[in-house]
Amino acid sequence: MKSTLSRKRSFRIAAYLCAIFVATLSSCRKDSINPSNNDETSPTDGSHLAVESTSGFGNGTNLQPSYYNNGNPNFGWSLMKQQSKIKTLRIEIDPSRVSTSTAKNWIDQAKSNGYTSIICTFHEFGGSDNLSDLLTAANWWKNNYNSLGGGFTINLCNEWGSHNISASTYADYYNQAIAVVRQVYSGNIIIDIPGWGQETLTAYNAIKTSSPKITDSKIILSTHIYPGNYNQGRGHTYQKSDLDDLSNTGKPIIVGEFGTGSGSCDWSGCVDYAKSKGWTVLSWCWNGDGNSLNMVNPSWASNPTATSFTTNSYFTTVYAKL
Repeated sequence: MKSTLSRKRSFRIAAYLCAIFVATLSSCRKDSINPSNNDETSPTDGSHLAVESTSGFGNGTNLQPSYYNNGNPNFGWSLMKQQSKIKTLRIEIDPSRVSTSTAKNWIDQAKSNGYTSIICTFHEFGGSDNLSDLLTAANWWKNNYNSLGGGFTINLCNEWGSHNISASTYADYYNQAIAVVRQVYSGNIIIDIPGWGQETLTAYNAIKTSSPKITDSKIILSTHIYPGNYNQGRGHTYQKSDLDDLSNTGKPIIVGEFGTGSGSCDWSGCVDYAKSKGWTVLSWCWNGDGNSLNMVNPSWASNPTATSFTTNSYFTTVYAKL
């Protein structure tokens, strides 16, 4: 509220006091909706409010079927559909191991089982800083998106970009790769932040400060959260406050993967903080991990053609975060 010079002094004073009161209420409300990570008394488990996903996806899980039974495992759809928190599926496609028609079959299965929120990622070249690798992924999407049947969101390349890549190089190379994908696809493109999904500051600079910057307006950034995470750009073990780097880009964000393991990162607290920001979180994984991070038994690594599956203790841990 503003007063003009012609208004009475008493009205100006009243207006000024009213403005302070309203601003104070607004500030309090913002603090209650977006708790600061620096306020140790603020809840970060997401239970204090319902927040709509900023990316448009629901929470969910990952699938990595490329490595088992020539890419033809039993997905256990009947059991998955009983898990009401699983709304979104992120499917890893490794084109060096499976054909486009095999990958299309996975997507078709997901759709026929009622899943309309699907992310597909090109699953090669993790940690690479090579432009040629990123362009290989981009050209694969250009050549295969329509053959895969569409109806899903492209995650351009899983975990491309090392801890050491500069923001300007990351932005430059992604601008080139995105331009290729845009020849066939106009929807949102998910890009994993560098450092295997851990370098939040590099991602921030690639969006806001570097020269060049990432220029595409329909980008969703994806971070991956595990106990072993380390944020080299920040010089410390990955922590909740690092997620603010991503918030400050102004882009939608998802947690494309999270899981347990060894390390000093508070993975659970970070996932809770991400949820409090309204971000989609996707567990790693329903099935397809080569070790112990599978939500169901048996794992595809031991029996990819099993006819029935059961949830396990790992399921209990990560499903509680969805």
